[in-house]
Amino acid sequence: MPHTDKLKDKIAIITGAAQGLGEAIAIEFATQGAYVVILDINKKEALRVKNLISSKNLNVDLFITDVCDSKAVGKSVNTIIDKYKKIDILVNAVGGFDKLDRIEDIDDMEWRKVIDLNLNSAFYCTRAVIPHMKKNNFGRIINISSGAGLAPNPYAPSYIPYGAAKAGLLGMTKLLARDVGEHGITVNALAPGTALTPRVKKVRDVKSIKKIAKMNPMRNLIEPEDCANAALFLASEDARYVTGITMMVNAGNLIF
Repeated sequence: MPHTDKLKDKIAIITGAAQGLGEAIAIEFATQGAYVVILDINKKEALRVKNLISSKNLNVDLFITDVCDSKAVGKSVNTIIDKYKKIDILVNAVGGFDKLDRIEDIDDMEWRKVIDLNLNSAFYCTRAVIPHMKKNNFGRIINISSGAGLAPNPYAPSYIPYGAAKAGLLGMTKLLARDVGEHGITVNALAPGTALTPRVKKVRDVKSIKKIAKMNPMRNLIEPEDCANAALFLASEDARYVTGITMMVNAGNLIF
């Protein structure tokens, strides 16, 4: 999307920005004038994204943070407030899973790991920023959920812990939107379909990816940039009275 300064001088925390959807959102928000603050535990890839954004003479900062650790999140958010004095936008983009298993093959550790990454992390980050948004009577929270949180993918195997976590994230979005709306804070979710990200290429083979694309009504998979454009709308003044919704960006693979 062209540079329009839609987020000029906004302080935007983006978790999971070291790759995939989070990376695309970080680049787009920085292009639109935001001071992007990356929270990610993957130091190598997070530095790559930071350097990429910096090379465009855009504003970016990085805090290596395990967002599944509530104390680490709190520490990073306090440091961000000390440095920037406010937090305008939070995008909870961290998430994913590493494999596909049947429920009988999922052990307790695997279940907790997926729930931590996809749901608990968003809770920890949201809880940490809300007091600062309330203080300024302004905020935009965008949760990156998934079509898996709405319904099983009709064209490919689903993964129960991931779908359960993403469904929980959608529920949290609606409840929080009602609770904080009076403080000028909007809370929305994006539910992407299968996107051409590094994680998807890792857990699904080429044949499966082509099959999903072919079965979509639009005969394509979305790109990370499609999700970034939707996130930009929700973060901007164009969506100032849009709250509590789940926006599906999926080339039509789930239609309700």
